[in-house]
Amino acid sequence: MRKSAILLLAAITVAVAMPAFAELQTVQVGGQLRIRGNWYSGTFASRGDFGGVAAAVTPTGFAGLRWPAAFLPFRPVQSLFGGNAIQSLYRWDNQGNDVKFIEQRTKLNVRADFTNDVSAFIELDSYDVWGGDADFRSNYITGFDARAASVNDVEVYQAYIEARNMWQMPLTARIGRQELNFGSGWLVGTNDNGSLFTGLSFDAFRLTYGTDQFSVDAFAAKLFENGVVEEDGDIDFYGIYGSYKGMEGMAFDAYWLWLRDARRLNDTNFPWFVEWLENWLSVDDYDVTNIHTIGLRGAGTIGAFDFDAEFAYQFGKAGQVGFLAKPFVYGDDGAKYSNYAGHAEVGYTFDMAYNPRVFLGGAYIGGEDNREITFAQWLNPFDRPKASVSFNRLFSNVEYSKFLDNTELSNVWLLNGGVSGNATETISVKAMVTYLASLESFDSPAYFKIGSWRVPIAPNWPWWTSKNSKDMGWETDLSATYKYTEDLSFEVGWAHLFTGGGLKDGNFNNGNGLAFNGGVGSKDGDLLYFETKISF
Repeated sequence: MRKSAILLLAAITVAVAMPAFAELQTVQVGGQLRIRGNWYSGTFASRGDFGGVAAAVTPTGFAGLRWPAAFLPFRPVQSLFGGNAIQSLYRWDNQGNDVKFIEQRTKLNVRADFTNDVSAFIELDSYDVWGGDADFRSNYITGFDARAASVNDVEVYQAYIEARNMWQMPLTARIGRQELNFGSGWLVGTNDNGSLFTGLSFDAFRLTYGTDQFSVDAFAAKLFENGVVEEDGDIDFYGIYGSYKGMEGMAFDAYWLWLRDARRLNDTNFPWFVEWLENWLSVDDYDVTNIHTIGLRGAGTIGAFDFDAEFAYQFGKAGQVGFLAKPFVYGDDGAKYSNYAGHAEVGYTFDMAYNPRVFLGGAYIGGEDNREITFAQWLNPFDRPKASVSFNRLFSNVEYSKFLDNTELSNVWLLNGGVSGNATETISVKAMVTYLASLESFDSPAYFKIGSWRVPIAPNWPWWTSKNSKDMGWETDLSATYKYTEDLSFEVGWAHLFTGGGLKDGNFNNGNGLAFNGGVGSKDGDLLYFETKISF
């Protein structure tokens, strides 16, 4: 935190010195400290699952091999971990290690108001897992004191200038690094819900025209700059979000979001005349990825009822996804987005002691799985299978499962319901149950089992498959929050996942439909967590 303190002090010094150039009115300093401990059991894979394969390490586990590439010849698996093998972060049995970690996020900010309509905001943050990244500064064996070992932990999370009432109109411009959060955060949010709350901000320009009746936001954000390497190789994010607020207690929204990924894709690097031939044959020639999302949302209260419903359609070229679908050398250069998604929740709050609220909701997030191969395609290797393109959750802040969803669950439908209320003036409780199922399931190679191993009956016949179950299972969630003061709160919770056959077999639901969630058993998963948060 030494670096953050120095940067914060510098920001305050600059702000205080500004009267020489502008009439500084106020300076406000704030921040937040959030600490959460997570204890998972029966859930994640361990290092070395299935022959020592561990392709990815995350705060929640290791990727273990589930189906080797040799058992999936000619099939467009689209593995996020590379190659044509299928790997998973999950194990779903009691042989893997329990995953326990404590995460902490520290935020410090300063806001300087120069006039009633001009201000600047700077926020620094640091996200860490206790005991990670060599943050402890001494080796207990040798006693060596490495106080400079932990560096570059602090980031400029937000830093923007804001001008309001421009040209005597209700127009606001915000320029710089900033959070973007629209509606319920279903597609564009701040990634601070549940565990792994790393936060999310955008380098963006945003205009807001807002009145008492309606508001319209237009923004342009730069997600990745690659201009040094190639002329048009950036990732950009644009959007228009409108909201009508003319009805008391109601909001009706309409929006268009556009993500453009122009990074160049090549399956091969042959001499120029071969590359020219490939382009002429329409292979190794991927379109720029353009994800267009249009949607409608309505939310509000009617008496004791409350509701929130949203529907979206996604379309456009999917070159980045098609590039992953390589049964041989070339992927699917014609992949497209064409998926629907929606969610809804209705609640009713009783006018009685404890203010109990009951609610019922659900979600549909479209997806597909074209990873099977037919007998005809096996005979004709030039008949390339199609990529599997599911609805992309973009930058969602909504989690539907504490085990399966880090805001990127797709190719799924679910139902949930529950009750919440105030046990006392300072303690609130919530209980919820959720059922989840895949929309399209994965076709595993036909196999027989030896212990936890799945041995294909005919690995050279990839068209001989067995369709996996779509049933992902039931999840129960219990939580209680104690609001000690207006600024300090404590939360404790327990979630239990009754695994269905779809998790034992595995389907592509994670990673926006590009990551496998199958295991080797069917043991239920458990999560215990404790969280404390203070804001100032």
